[in-house]
Amino acid sequence: MRINDVFLLEEAFDDLNEGKGFYDSQEAGVGDYFRDCLISDVESLILYAGVHKKQFGLYQMYSKRFPYSIYYELIGHIAYVVAILPMRRNPSWIKRKIKTRR
Repeated sequence: MRINDVFLLEEAFDDLNEGKGFYDSQEAGVGDYFRDCLISDVESLILYAGVHKKQFGLYQMYSKRFPYSIYYELIGHIAYVVAILPMRRNPSWIKRKIKTRR
């Protein structure tokens, strides 16, 4: 399937900022690197959207450099990023987060 665009829901953008804040608290500058890596992963959906397995009713793509998953759905030729969540959290927490967004 050809994807024409990728959009982040506001909540996914908030997830990205929370992750950036977490990594900035670990060491200065790491948050910026985290954000840049995750944005690059999201942009790769233009080429790879739809090839990932589904989890909690959404496609789940693993980040290449951080223990985060990008959850998205396809509507027509657009990928909508619903959540960007840490994989180290309890799966029931992740499921609840995603459920409130759909």
